[in-house]
Amino acid sequence: MVETEARQLPQDELAARVTTDRQSPWFSGHFPDNPILPGIAQLKMVADLIVASREDDLCLSGLSRIKFRKIVRPGELLDIHATFVQIKKHYTFRITSGNDEVCSGIMLFAKKTKI
Repeated sequence: MVETEARQLPQDELAARVTTDRQSPWFSGHFPDNPILPGIAQLKMVADLIVASREDDLCLSGLSRIKFRKIVRPGELLDIHATFVQIKKHYTFRITSGNDEVCSGIMLFAKKTKI
């Protein structure tokens, strides 16, 4: 993926614009002659955005209410929006492509523990 824009918004909101790179290894086996971006890649983009925005050392600890609504093709422009919900200590997120919702859900994070 090639991140074209990321910015911190007010009130614990994050946004980024990402272009799905046609040469990304995510597309190499998913699926031959009909490449689509796997759901796990979409979730990784959101998690990476959230972790990069934080000063503390976090790791993804859970997912809830994940919905995949649209197939993502190589070269597609995606907008990611995530909001920290203070009361429940989680992030809600949404990925869109144009006016279409691609993916949405809730991500939970925990501080990394040192072993």
